[in-house]
Amino acid sequence: MTRAANTPKAAASRLRDVDSEALQRVLHNAADITLVLDGAGVVLEVIAQDKELLQAGAADWRGLTWAETAASETRDKIAELLQEARDRHGEPTRWRQVNQRLADGRDLPVLYSVALLNDDARSAAKRRLIALGRDQRPAMAMQQRLVEAQQAVERDYWRFREAETRYRKLFQTSTDAVFIVDGTSSKILEANPAAVTLVRPAGGRIVGLGLPALFEAAAADPVQALLASARSVGKHQPLTVMLHGGGPVSVHATFVRQDESAFMIVRLAPMVGAAGEGARAPAAPRKGGVAHSNGASRGEDSLLASFMRASADALAFTDSQGRIVAVNRAFASLAQLSSEDQARGESLDRWLGRPGVELDMLITNLRQEGSLGLYATELRGEYGAVSEVEISASRLEGAGEAVYSFAVRDIGRRLRPEGSKPGPQLPASVHQLTELVGRVPLKQIVSETSDLIEQLSIEAALKLSRNNRALAAQLLGLSRQSLYVKLRRYGLGDLAVDADD
Repeated sequence: MTRAANTPKAAASRLRDVDSEALQRVLHNAADITLVLDGAGVVLEVIAQDKELLQAGAADWRGLTWAETAASETRDKIAELLQEARDRHGEPTRWRQVNQRLADGRDLPVLYSVALLNDDARSAAKRRLIALGRDQRPAMAMQQRLVEAQQAVERDYWRFREAETRYRKLFQTSTDAVFIVDGTSSKILEANPAAVTLVRPAGGRIVGLGLPALFEAAAADPVQALLASARSVGKHQPLTVMLHGGGPVSVHATFVRQDESAFMIVRLAPMVGAAGEGARAPAAPRKGGVAHSNGASRGEDSLLASFMRASADALAFTDSQGRIVAVNRAFASLAQLSSEDQARGESLDRWLGRPGVELDMLITNLRQEGSLGLYATELRGEYGAVSEVEISASRLEGAGEAVYSFAVRDIGRRLRPEGSKPGPQLPASVHQLTELVGRVPLKQIVSETSDLIEQLSIEAALKLSRNNRALAAQLLGLSRQSLYVKLRRYGLGDLAVDADD
């Protein structure tokens, strides 16, 4: 008895008294778009959740055959769906995609399943079918985003491969002996050909050896101390020690952290004419080996200069006042210059961000912090082109005046969040503001929103300037005293401490 009560016929009998308007509301919520058809496939009713579809021409499908409302390439699918629904006698068909044609010529992709509501064998006009449709635009947009993401990942992958190839080439062709050493165990992970030539290991094997094993026994402790100093404070004095079975060398180490791993880049430079107790005459230069440290430095400088010129990122070097000392080809291209010489002697401020504001802020931060990473701004070309860029900068200390290096990366073609477009965007609250019209006086709406925008702008300027109020006031175009008044008004910052002092 229980089984009979749960049969489709029993369920249908319970729905006989359902009001037609209630059924229409159910259909409205059950599918994105619903078509009620007669036996010949003529559209009797169109029910859509999105009212814009009805305004775009879906409402005009009534009275037309379903095939007439669809793109020509999907009409065969419609015929197959209708025939399958008749053959299945009430069982829903499989889902098939149909491209509906809107009044403005656009195609609307919809996934349909059709079911026969009543089967009147005497008249096709009295037979009723229902087509439940799912709007495929969100799914297609997601698929498009996936394709764009995959393309972005592939571009980044090849960009990283190219960068790795350049750095690998630099490592292999360097005339200095360079070792990559594990920061924890001091074991050698990689060595370039110049290192193999200089050290001449027994059996030709270097990788896997401990770095101190390359030197005389008395040098083991000083070398370990040098590595510990580089690891803890990031700098050290060069150390001169004796190679095992060789001559004196100068040891330089640089600490590098990558994710959770730590590495040391160790460079050995042979000492020519070294004096002192225990010093040995250096081995005679061999073909392909390192002749002397000055030659190595010249070779390294040449390679670094070549790399700077060929770098895909735009590079600029300035003095302490922001005047350009040198740029590479990528910077000249981004700034729309015909040659690198055009930039030399000019202020970087000529092309970077907001004139008279951002460069001063960057240099101030570099003086205080020494480096700056991923600062987002704009770069203006000579002919008006504006590029969205990210800047990483650092202070280079030398014997003379400090030099600032700026690496500028064009990010205008990066994958954007869905629906975003370049250029200024309206805030999400605009719709909420328009809803206040008629309930709140316009003067009050303007007053409250201007206060909010002012507060957000001050917070953004403080963040950009790293709480440097003089620079924040400059960014906002305010006097310093006016900024202090507004900080007190909104309760922003620590007014007891002046970050500029």
